[in-house]
Amino acid sequence: MRSFAAFAIASRFDIVVETMTEQSGDRFAAGVDLFNAGRFFEAHEAWEQVWLRSTGNEKIGIQGLIQAAAAILHLERGNREGAYSLYEKACDKLVMLPQTYRELDIGELKGALKEFFDAASAAPRGSLPPRPKLRRINSTPD
Repeated sequence: MRSFAAFAIASRFDIVVETMTEQSGDRFAAGVDLFNAGRFFEAHEAWEQVWLRSTGNEKIGIQGLIQAAAAILHLERGNREGAYSLYEKACDKLVMLPQTYRELDIGELKGALKEFFDAASAAPRGSLPPRPKLRRINSTPD
C-alpha cells in the first residue's frame, strides 16, 4: 500500500509529465504552423524543444524536420552548399519516421522537399520555387 506522501509525489509526477507532453505537442504543432508560414528559423526553434525531450527513432525523425527547415532557410539566405548538405542529412533522418507521423503526411513532405531542392538547383540565384508545406491528415474520417 502506498503512503499518502508517495501518492502525492506520484500524482505530481503524472501532472508534470502530462504538462510536458501537452507543451511538447503544442510546440510541435506550432513548428508545423511556422514551417507552413515560411518561418523556417522559428519552426526549427519550436521543434528543437520537442527534439530535446524525444528518444529513439522519433528523436532522429524530428531532427530531420529541423534540418529540413534549416536547409530551406540556408537556401533562402543564398547558402546553397550548406542547404544541400542539410537537405541530404534531413532525408537520411526522415526515413526514421512513419509515412504518417503526428497526423502529418511525411511521405508527401519527402517528395515535396525533393521537388523543391531539384527545382531550386535549376533556378537562377535569388529565385526559388514555392516552399514545401506539411499537410495534416485527419485522424478520423469525415
